[in-house]
Amino acid sequence: MNVSMSILRRPLSFNAKRALLKGFVVGVIVVAAYLTIVVVTTPNLPAATAIATAFTINPMIIVGVAIGVGAQVAMTSYGKTLGCSLRGRKGFISAGSGGTVFSSFLSFFSLVPLGCCGSWLLILSLLPSIFGTTLSGALIQYSIPLSYAGLAIVVGYTGLTAIKLRKELRQRDRTVSQFKEDNK
Repeated sequence: MNVSMSILRRPLSFNAKRALLKGFVVGVIVVAAYLTIVVVTTPNLPAATAIATAFTINPMIIVGVAIGVGAQVAMTSYGKTLGCSLRGRKGFISAGSGGTVFSSFLSFFSLVPLGCCGSWLLILSLLPSIFGTTLSGALIQYSIPLSYAGLAIVVGYTGLTAIKLRKELRQRDRTVSQFKEDNK
C-alpha cells in the first residue's frame, strides 16, 4: 500500500503529462465523433434528444471506448517518448482500433428502434446483401452484446499495451541498475 501511495504522490514528468493530455484529447475526439454520427444520422430528432438517447442506451460503450482508446494512446505516446518498443502499436493503427470500430458500429443498431440513427436503416437493409441473411440477423439481434464484445476487445488491447509498457520500463530499470553496479 505504501509503495502505490508513494507513486501517486510523485509529480508527473513532462512526458507523462503530455501523454496524458494527448490521451484525454483523443478520448474527447472519440466521444465527439460518436455523437456527431448520431446527430448527423438522426435528422428526425433534435440534436439534444438524439445525444440524450445515445447516452441513455449506450453509456458504457461511449465512455468505455473513449477511455480505452484514450488510455491506449496515452500509454503508446508515453512509451514512444521514452524510446520503448511496444511492437505492433502505432497510435490509431492497431488491432484495438478494429474493436473500436466494431463496437461503435454495432452500438448504433440499438438506437434505430428509438428513432435515432435513421440513416442506419439503409445500412441495415444492405447487410443481407453483404453478409448474408443469417449473419445480418445475428448482427441486428445481438447488437448490444456484440457491442460489449467490441468494447472488451478495446479494453483487452489497452491492457496488453499497459503490460508491455510496464515490462519494457522494468527491463529498462534493471538495465540501468546493472550498468550502475558494473561501473562502481
